[in-house]
Order: sequence, then C-alpha cells, then structure tokens
Amino acid sequence: MELKIRELRESDWETLVSWWSSWEEWKTHPPKEILPMNGTGGLIIESDGQPIIAGFLYLTNSKIAWLEWIISDKNYRNENKKEALELLINSLESIAKTTGAEMIFSVGKNKSVLNAHKRLGYTIDEDPSYEISKKI
Repeated sequence: MELKIRELRESDWETLVSWWSSWEEWKTHPPKEILPMNGTGGLIIESDGQPIIAGFLYLTNSKIAWLEWIISDKNYRNENKKEALELLINSLESIAKTTGAEMIFSVGKNKSVLNAHKRLGYTIDEDPSYEISKKI
C-alpha cells in the first residue's frame, strides 16, 4: 500500500466532517472559520487513493507553529495507519520548518497520536493540562 500526501482541498471538507462525526470523543467538528485557510491549511494522507488521515498547521507571526485537529477515517483498518500518522506529523513539521518556525506545539489526548509524537521525538508533558477556549 503506497502512502501519498497532499494538501487539503475544499472538496475534502465533507470527508473530514464525517470522520469527526464518527469518533465518540469529538462532540462536534471545528468550524471551517477557525481552521487554517478556512479548512484547507493542512495535509491529508491517502493510501492507494483512499483518504485516511489529515491534520492542520497554524502558522504564526512568531517562531512557533501549532499542529492540530488530527483526524482519521475510523473505519480504515490497515497496518499502515500508524505509518500514515507519522508521515502526517513529519510532513506538517517540515512545512513549519520551511516557514522559519523553531518550535511546534500541539494539544491532544488520543493515545495513538500521543504515542506517534513520542516516537518522533516530541516532549509529552505527563501532567495533564486543560484546553481553554472561549467563543468571542
């Protein structure tokens, strides 16, 4: 199974929404308006033409980038899903580096995503913190 990476397109939106809806941990999907480039500021990994995992990258006016909203096809069952997740993280990190970012930040609680970050050399704070947000 060959993995391919590409930029997100407007036509991917309904696929992403269906993925978010299929995972119990997600109460709802993030609105396009809060995502980078209105929902296209990220990457998607495909296996033999089938989209399987995606994530977003926020670029800032500082030397930090924010990798967020990683979501996958819950029904995709293949041994290369772990490899696809690592390819996604590494590719988003690569984009961040090319823009001058010196640090990448992410928030997560999914064990697979946390373990992938650990394997790729990220520091995981063992003391839980809270996601704090407010719609203004």
